[in-house]
Amino acid sequence: MTTITGIEFRPLAVPATIDDPDAADFVEMTRVRNEIYREISGHDDNTMTADELLPHYQPSDYETRLAWVVFDDDRMIGRVGVDLPHESDSKGAFWLVELLRETWGRGIGSAAYELVERTAREHGRTVLQSMAEHPAAPGPHLAPPTGFGEIPEDHIARFYLRHGYMLEQVERNSAFDLKGSFDLVERLLADAKAASPQYRVVQWVAPTPEQFVDGYAWMKSRMSTDTPSAALEFDEETWDAARIAEHDARYTSSGRTLQVTAAQHIESGELCAFNELVIGKDRSATSHQEDTLVLKEHRGHRLGTLVKCAGLLSWRDVAPDSDRVVTYNAEENRPMLDINEAIGFAPIAYVGAWKKVLDD
Repeated sequence: MTTITGIEFRPLAVPATIDDPDAADFVEMTRVRNEIYREISGHDDNTMTADELLPHYQPSDYETRLAWVVFDDDRMIGRVGVDLPHESDSKGAFWLVELLRETWGRGIGSAAYELVERTAREHGRTVLQSMAEHPAAPGPHLAPPTGFGEIPEDHIARFYLRHGYMLEQVERNSAFDLKGSFDLVERLLADAKAASPQYRVVQWVAPTPEQFVDGYAWMKSRMSTDTPSAALEFDEETWDAARIAEHDARYTSSGRTLQVTAAQHIESGELCAFNELVIGKDRSATSHQEDTLVLKEHRGHRLGTLVKCAGLLSWRDVAPDSDRVVTYNAEENRPMLDINEAIGFAPIAYVGAWKKVLDD
């Protein structure tokens, strides 16, 4: 591994709680993480508190999360992470290298990437994938093989290219103004209800009620197979009640709120579309629209519009002080982007999804 004077990659100590004596590195990692995201985007949409982030680092039956913090002498300047899914025969590893901008250009990122690749090989993983935001910039741009979207060939893109990665997909980061008029959302919801009389809206706040666990688990499993993923590789996931419980606890254990809005087929009782909205303990912060899916066999009934609009309208009561909600969609996912654009979501940033296949 490349050695740089004064630089240390220290395994991240993950405390049981933020009040534990060994929580200092985790708390500082969260602060540095937030600063890095602020440097990249210019806003605080992705800010989290240490206790909100901690549940995502606790041991899981479904993935192994390996993490290091980067020190320049006694100062933390970044973090490194490698996530290893537990699906049978998985070849995938998802990783990040994040450094404060003032430290770029010293070879620290490349040394961190050596750690990533070595770790992947040690665990038998050969498909390495990573995502990064690429702020708008002049000059040459890159487009993925899908032909949808583009990103600037910036410092971050050049880092991936230099280490043998291919840009496989571009995601659009969009925002909806929660302080503006909801008249259009109400009209779209009424139209969607008229187009889907055989369905009804059901809604809950995590933890998931028992009567919805199986249906929600099935829809979450389809996120790994039914959403556009270009040439990226995702393992087919199996979700059950235990996995839903762990998923929900990652939000509820720290006081975050997860609202699920679903469409239920009235005759069969089957859940067939869903939308998630999330906000942290600070109810004036940015809200996040996370997973949204309509099961393939139920598409064509405007269920995507139904669950998105119903969720947004009810969200005004959940988080009335939140100023906007942000979401991410693949640029080639035109059906979902059509819905977002009709509702009033506008693009604010673009994310590159990168992939490299290691030699066996």
